[in-house]
Amino acid sequence: MKVLFVCTGNTCRSSMAAAIARRLLEDCEGGRGVRVSSAGVAAFPGDLASPEAVEALAGMGIDLSGHRATLLTADDVGRADLILAMTGDHLQHIKALFPGASGKAFTLAEYAGAFGDVPDPFRQSLAVYCRCAQRLEELVACVVDRLCKSGS
Repeated sequence: MKVLFVCTGNTCRSSMAAAIARRLLEDCEGGRGVRVSSAGVAAFPGDLASPEAVEALAGMGIDLSGHRATLLTADDVGRADLILAMTGDHLQHIKALFPGASGKAFTLAEYAGAFGDVPDPFRQSLAVYCRCAQRLEELVACVVDRLCKSGS
């Protein structure tokens, strides 16, 4: 199973969500076959994760320093079994550009059984990034639990 997290620039939310998911999947037997990636709908390929995202995840014991941004492509969408967008706007954008994504694309919160968007911390304080990372961890933990229970 291939899970794809999507945000705008792929330097903050989706990259953090993917890194958190990888860590959480290590502890789940049913998650061993799950592959995780991330992309952005307006990413500049090769951009580094924001320094605040790297620092926020470092505080959780996760290394994001090697991340490089990826622009969302039709191939990414085609290969993904599950696409999790950070906001309703991202989800609409994905569905409009890639109609085949409709049955497998959701907002992260929706798939996790929660409500709302994951706000963009870009160009804000480290404290905002840390709150974002905590919210992502809560939502991604629900997703990982769901995937592990289903055996992916």
